[in-house]
Amino acid sequence: MASDGSKVKARYTFVYEFEVGEWKIAHHHSSVMPEGVLPQPITDTEVRALFTKWNDALATLDPKAVAACYAPNAVLLPTVSDVARTTPAKIEDYFVGFLKKKPQGVITDGNIIIGTNWAQDAGIYEFTMGSDGSKVKARYSYVYMYDAGEWKITHHHSSVMPEPALAALAKVAEMAA
Repeated sequence: MASDGSKVKARYTFVYEFEVGEWKIAHHHSSVMPEGVLPQPITDTEVRALFTKWNDALATLDPKAVAACYAPNAVLLPTVSDVARTTPAKIEDYFVGFLKKKPQGVITDGNIIIGTNWAQDAGIYEFTMGSDGSKVKARYSYVYMYDAGEWKITHHHSSVMPEPALAALAKVAEMAA
């Protein structure tokens, strides 16, 4: 069965051995039928549009709309939380708080890699918080997968840029000395 509960047609091989008076499986192989994994082509422009779709969901200020961009088994390692979000409920919960800041993001530097039914977009983005006008620059990575007829985020990691934090630590160390 697929992750969405649908049936998957597969090929299989069993090799049996007669061992200590009974037949046992010595080798088993199964794999999805090749026609069941047809490549879903995507371009760099379409990958970048997936970020725009996610960013537009942020603009709704609806945590459910943002969480809907993620696959059911997605992992979110968010910018402003120490908690890895590994379920749809935990992902939605993160956005309840984050959306109060009214964030809107812009990719300033990104690199896209495309594979068969997956794509990765990683780089630097900057958020403007509509609630107070502050800006947060961060590193990001998104991995998208094509499943059940849709491109969804399966992995999203975001972390603030280390340079400001390192500069602040150096200043604290200098003041303590």
